[in-house]
Amino acid sequence: MLAPLPFSLCCALLLCLPLAIIFTITNPIPITTLTTTHKKYPVTPPPSPPEDDESLFRLAARMNPKPWPPGSPKKLAFMFLTTTPLPFAPIWELFFNQTHTNKNLFNIYIHADPSFPYDPPFSGVFTGRVIHSKPTQRSTPSLVSAARRLLAHALLDDPANAMFPLLSASCIPLHSFNFTYQTLIRSKKSFIEILNNEPSAYSRYVVRGEEAMLPEIPFEDFRLGSQFFVLTRRHARLVVKDERVWDKFNLPCVRWDTCYPEENYFPTLLNMKDPNGCVPATLTHVDWTGLSDGHPHTYQASEVGPELILSLRSDRPRYGDTGGGNVTNSSTRTKRDDPFLFARKFSPESLQPLMRIANEFIFRD
Repeated sequence: MLAPLPFSLCCALLLCLPLAIIFTITNPIPITTLTTTHKKYPVTPPPSPPEDDESLFRLAARMNPKPWPPGSPKKLAFMFLTTTPLPFAPIWELFFNQTHTNKNLFNIYIHADPSFPYDPPFSGVFTGRVIHSKPTQRSTPSLVSAARRLLAHALLDDPANAMFPLLSASCIPLHSFNFTYQTLIRSKKSFIEILNNEPSAYSRYVVRGEEAMLPEIPFEDFRLGSQFFVLTRRHARLVVKDERVWDKFNLPCVRWDTCYPEENYFPTLLNMKDPNGCVPATLTHVDWTGLSDGHPHTYQASEVGPELILSLRSDRPRYGDTGGGNVTNSSTRTKRDDPFLFARKFSPESLQPLMRIANEFIFRD
C-alpha cells in the first residue's frame, strides 16, 4: 500500500481537530499538580503566665499600652480581690448578663487568697476566672502585690482590656452595666483618689523608718487614697513596670497601726509619674463616718432599700489634688461631676434585699 501523500495527511488532521477539542471539553483531564492537601496541625494554646511575680510583671510590662486592635470594641477588666467566695456573685451575675451584647465588652479576674476555703466555689460568669493567687495579709505589702498581679494578668490576657476597675468582695454595682461601661470607656484618665496634706500622712510616711523612703520618695511626693481605683491600660502597664517606687513600699513596716501600703503606693506612684492623667477621686463609694478598727461602715440588711441606693448615687466623690497643693481642689470639684459606680461595704446578709431591688432600682438608670 502506498504511503499517504503529505496533502492528504494534512486534510485528515484538520478533520479530526474539532473532535479532539469536543472530547477534551467534555472529559477534562484532572490537573493533579495544582491540588494541595492541607494538613491539620494541633492548635497549641498560649503559654500560661509565669507564677513568679518578677517574670509575670516583666512580661506584662512589654504589653501594648493602648487597647488593641484599633477600632475594635474596648473592654472593661473587672478585678476582684477577695478572701471569700464573693457573697454578691448573684447581683454581679445580673449586672454582667443584662444583655447578650455585654459579653464581649468585659473580662473578669479574681485574686483569691489560697489560705481561705471557697465553698461554694466560683461559678457562673466567675467560673475559671481565678488567677494564680498568693496569700494576703492586712498591713503588709501583700495586698499591693495582689492588685499588681491582677493588673498583670489582665494586661496579658486580652489586648482589648482598656479600663481596669479594682473591687472587693463587699462591693456592689450602683448602676447598669451599660451606664458603667459608657462612663468608663469615655474617660481617657484613671480614677484614683490622690490626697495630700492628710493628718495621718507623716505617720504613714515614716512607718518603715524615718528615712526609709529616701531618696526616691521625698515626703512632699507621698500621697494617700482609696485602695479601690479604675486605671487606664497605660497606667496598668506603668504599675507592673515600676520597680523603683515599689521597692520602697515593699519594705516591711516597723509599726502596724499606720501601715496601709495599698492606700499609699498607687496614689504616690501615679502622682509622681502622671498626675495629669488621673482624676484624683475614687468611683467606689464608702462611708467612713462609722469607722471601726480601720474599716468603714458596713451596711446591714435592715439598711438596704431604694432610699440607700438613691442616696449613694446622688453623692459625689471627694476630689483630691495632683498639683502639690491643698487636698480640697475647688477647681477640680467645679469642673467634674463624676458618679459613683460602685459601693462598699455590704454585709453578706444584705444580698437578698439587694436582689429584690436590683432590676427596678439598681439597674434602672
